[in-house]
Amino acid sequence: MVFNENTTKPDIDFPGDEAPADLVIEDIEVGDGPQAQAGDQIRAHYVGVAWSTGEEFDSSWNRGEPLGFQVGVGQVIPGWDQGLVGMKVGGRRKLTIPSHLAYGDRGAGSAIGPGETLIFVVDLVSANKPGAGAAFGIG
Repeated sequence: MVFNENTTKPDIDFPGDEAPADLVIEDIEVGDGPQAQAGDQIRAHYVGVAWSTGEEFDSSWNRGEPLGFQVGVGQVIPGWDQGLVGMKVGGRRKLTIPSHLAYGDRGAGSAIGPGETLIFVVDLVSANKPGAGAAFGIG
């Protein structure tokens, strides 16, 4: 399955309740493409929102390009590494990530405060084994 190019940037509702202590994974839409495995090179569109304010702090949609990285090997925050493994290409998943699996007590610049729980809605665009598809510029 190919990522649906007609997919649009999601809205994230302000949670309002108490932030969870553990990673919460919710599939909004299950894809029917390959499943992302640890070590795969993936591309994902996302929107990130701070739990305490409901304010968007980052979005690949605003840049017009999905983020590419190797999942499950520490290139991104632990909540992403844990929350995206097993997701299928073409799917949309909501990750609610407590601070200890995000940026912890240090925060990240002015956009993410210390101890902040983060909410991401992630659309998995592609998942490839390292080196697979390199001839096409996607591995």
